Amino acid sequence: MAKLIFIVSVLSLYTIIASVSGYDGKVGGRTKVEDVKKNKQVQEVGRFSVEEFNRREMRRRGGNNNVYGELMFSEVIEAEKQVVSGIKYYMKIEVGTKSGETKVFDSVVVLKPWLHSKELLNFSPSN
Repeated sequence: MAKLIFIVSVLSLYTIIASVSGYDGKVGGRTKVEDVKKNKQVQEVGRFSVEEFNRREMRRRGGNNNVYGELMFSEVIEAEKQVVSGIKYYMKIEVGTKSGETKVFDSVVVLKPWLHSKELLNFSPSN
């Protein structure tokens, strides 16, 4: 029995160390997403952000678009991720407007893959 407890303890410690090293030793801290423009998951989350923002604005305004009109996803240009109860993405997203302008928005989304859940926490014009 003592041997089993020891083995479980060693495996647990190994799992914790592997998790920490997988996130540059910054558990709970933000890490920059490299090659963001080639990262399919980040680009999909960025597209979700814009689509969800458009849906919310249509509901909130009773079918009328927001001041920018319907936004069209272009690409995520910067991203950081943070391990929380899921993965939280902080993104700068380039969008197009109906008038042909290009704008940049800040977006925060939490993914919980085990629940098949995506939640848009923030979507606002970038400073």
